[in-house]
Amino acid sequence: MHLDTFIFSALLLLAVTSVAVTLFRHLGLGSILGLLIAGVVVGPHSPGPYVTAHVDDVRRFTELGVVLLMFVIGLEMRPTRLWSMRRYLFGLGSLQILLVGLAITLYVSMGIDSWPTALLIGLTLALSSTAFVMQLLQERGELASRHGSGTFAILLMQDLAVVPLLAMVPLLSEHTAISSGIPMWQQLLILLGMFAVLWLFGLKVVPMALEWLARHDNREAFLLVVLLAVFFAAWMMHQAGLSMALGAFIMGMLLSGSNYNMQVRAFIEPYKGLLMSLFFVAVGMSIDLGALMERPLVFIGHTAVLIGIKLVVLFPLAIAFGYNRIEATRITFLLAQAGEFGFVLFGSALALKVIDDQVFVMAVAVISLSMLFTPLLVRLGDLLARYLEKRTPNASVTIAKGLELEERSVLIGGYGRVGHTVATLLQTSGIPFIAFDTNPENVKRGKSNGHAVMYGDISDPDLLAAAHAERSSLVVLTIDQGPTAMRAVSHFRNTYPRIPVIARARDLESSARLLKAGATQAFPEAIEASLRLGAEALKMVGTAEDNVELLMDGIRSGGYQMVQEEKEDAA
Repeated sequence: MHLDTFIFSALLLLAVTSVAVTLFRHLGLGSILGLLIAGVVVGPHSPGPYVTAHVDDVRRFTELGVVLLMFVIGLEMRPTRLWSMRRYLFGLGSLQILLVGLAITLYVSMGIDSWPTALLIGLTLALSSTAFVMQLLQERGELASRHGSGTFAILLMQDLAVVPLLAMVPLLSEHTAISSGIPMWQQLLILLGMFAVLWLFGLKVVPMALEWLARHDNREAFLLVVLLAVFFAAWMMHQAGLSMALGAFIMGMLLSGSNYNMQVRAFIEPYKGLLMSLFFVAVGMSIDLGALMERPLVFIGHTAVLIGIKLVVLFPLAIAFGYNRIEATRITFLLAQAGEFGFVLFGSALALKVIDDQVFVMAVAVISLSMLFTPLLVRLGDLLARYLEKRTPNASVTIAKGLELEERSVLIGGYGRVGHTVATLLQTSGIPFIAFDTNPENVKRGKSNGHAVMYGDISDPDLLAAAHAERSSLVVLTIDQGPTAMRAVSHFRNTYPRIPVIARARDLESSARLLKAGATQAFPEAIEASLRLGAEALKMVGTAEDNVELLMDGIRSGGYQMVQEEKEDAA
């Protein structure tokens, strides 16, 4: 039954995904598995009503989620950190593709006569799912861990391997020209030119545009410029025959040192999350239940062999590159599935008659099934890693530092005159902090003062999530915009209840509202200035300094009631 009504299809999709994600998260299996199962249920191969029969079109559209995901990863990956991973990127990543690909090729060649075609299938299935693995690492907060960095290096090398694999398809086909007619040196020049344009765009043009828009407080255009930059980079790499995700990653890396890093990530996160969810649903919709039911053991057997080969080859390979058994276990089980790139490559191979329909259906089903098993495999890897941790004394996890908050840092909202003073005191005392301000001039001034100041709205929940606000030990709100301060205090109290929040207020009335919203302490600026003036006056007329301090402490601990009552009497 095909439901043509768009709104009813959307309602069906939302209802099924909501129930599936809620159920699977409750069972501890994760939201991704829930989205995959939801895709199977609402897909065209299910016996019930389905959303659309054009699954390939949906999947191609939702691959924009992978593009945004890699852009966000790039924002966290400074070029210096990427250079430090070069051994794992080119060494471990290349060997993983070659060794796993050759092992799968030997297995595939038992059923396919053409050795080059078997090699193409083997190398394609050797690639893992960037979308699945990076989403899992990000959700689990493991991207900066040692096994997370190693996993990322392998995935990045796999993205680079897209180019030769794409080139293999027409070479194996009898229905297309072997050469594009463009000499290799011209292709390399075009590629270098595109990288140069991308570098100029990411380091000069985009930051200048974002600064101008931030100065004029144009949030809508700010977001649109960011999206334009991401998709422009993705389109350029696609035109060069590279992965769109690789282009987005490069753009993110170019913007990683920008003052707008955190706010850009906060703007992108909701769109990335929505498109990634739809991507996983589209993968579930690709699973042909009819074909599986005809030969279930064959499909499951091929999938098991694929996963088994990856586990057997990758674990000793990770050990050989210096990872301990715990890290190697996590890397191996994270990368045990096939990747979404297989859908594209096998589709191209089918169109050029390199493979037939039967091989195509089998390959797509194996890729989809391996993805379906990924959350379960990762849980199994976690169990084995915990077992090894118990048997390994002094096991530790190494974390690579990024732009986010360090553990027990102070988070400052606003970098005006008050924020600057607080930041200076913290820096002098050796206490790490990050300050956010929506005024580009204040951000520049903070950078020139040697302070960690970033552009961003402290009341934006997505910004706080991007900055890992849960790691902070204290929040100091120095902003003088009442509504923004109220939103920030309310969000901190609801989302991070353990973190104390001290806030600046204009007067007693504003102070009371902030305290009611959940601030740990709120200091009314006008009253504090009056108290300081009064304290100095008392000292100058001969009052003992200890008595003055006791009096001031009593007024503050009493919620300024003494001052409030005197103010009311005078009125």
